[in-house]
Amino acid sequence: MAVSDVPLAPSEGVDTPGEDRILTLPNVISLIRLLCMPVFLYLLLGKDDALSASVLLGALGATDWIDGYIARHYHQVSKLGKVLDPVADRLLFFVGIGGILVYGAVPTWFAVMILVREVVVAITTVVLGAMGARRVDVTWFGKAGTFCLMVAFPMFLASEAAFSLADAARLLAWGFGIPGLILSYWSWAMYLPLGLKALEQGRADREAAEAAVS
Repeated sequence: MAVSDVPLAPSEGVDTPGEDRILTLPNVISLIRLLCMPVFLYLLLGKDDALSASVLLGALGATDWIDGYIARHYHQVSKLGKVLDPVADRLLFFVGIGGILVYGAVPTWFAVMILVREVVVAITTVVLGAMGARRVDVTWFGKAGTFCLMVAFPMFLASEAAFSLADAARLLAWGFGIPGLILSYWSWAMYLPLGLKALEQGRADREAAEAAVS
């Protein structure tokens, strides 16, 4: 389950060759992640199988790192992937936490704090992108917070399952959850000045482009 910070706007510059491709391995992985979301909800709320649902959720979260690695290191970045991957991340995040919250496996205050932060980040992303802001790269704090929460929420869910390691799963959930919460809010605070700077740079780019045309 990914809780990653997405760029505020698409990358600038000329598209690299092959970016118009649709059928790439990272795009297939992102599509599979989207298709597995109903399966997760069925296992959790339909079958009441918290352990299987937690395993699936953890696997889907891990694939976010895998498809990104493949795209960058094997030159399979595509225009579709730039849209599909963050959409899959956000949907998986909201569906995953929402389902766990309904199931009652995570404290409401904890889930709400994460969801509120993500809603505000998503809205800010759309607004600044529409205003022409440059891309804002994900910080180390954002990546670390994402990793911690990717571990924490499946562990919260696993702790509700009837198996011998349930207590250990609960300890792991809090052990990763609290640092993940702190890091995610810290990265959010860092993005405010970065977002304003990206907006200023984006406006400067447009003015330069307009001046070059005229």
